[in-house]
Amino acid sequence: MVRKLWDGRANLLQLEVGGSSGHIEALSRRLYNPDSRQWSLNFSNSAAGTLGQPIIGEFKNGRGEFFDQETVGDRAVLVRFVISDITPESCHFEQAFSADGGKTWEVNWVATDTRMRPPPSDAPR
Repeated sequence: MVRKLWDGRANLLQLEVGGSSGHIEALSRRLYNPDSRQWSLNFSNSAAGTLGQPIIGEFKNGRGEFFDQETVGDRAVLVRFVISDITPESCHFEQAFSADGGKTWEVNWVATDTRMRPPPSDAPR
């Protein structure tokens, strides 16, 4: 579920997913900086109970690209998060890590989100 805030300059995403790798409950706070024309995406999951460092980027030509550097295990890696195929009804997300300064990328998260519309007010409940 995504909640639009501040007239579209922010939103809050609540995510709950499960699969063969386990169960994830997470929040993502997304903030727009009108001076830099960039977004910061701030992720937190219920297992860690902390807010991660922001991944920063912008949208160009209908595609959002965001980057940061994190430590995975004992190694510093670049993180790239891409939002693409954006329509009023859906969008595609992909996260990848690079251990070689961005020469190659290993995708580790792929999702397609679809808008769910509430039932009409006259629908049987």
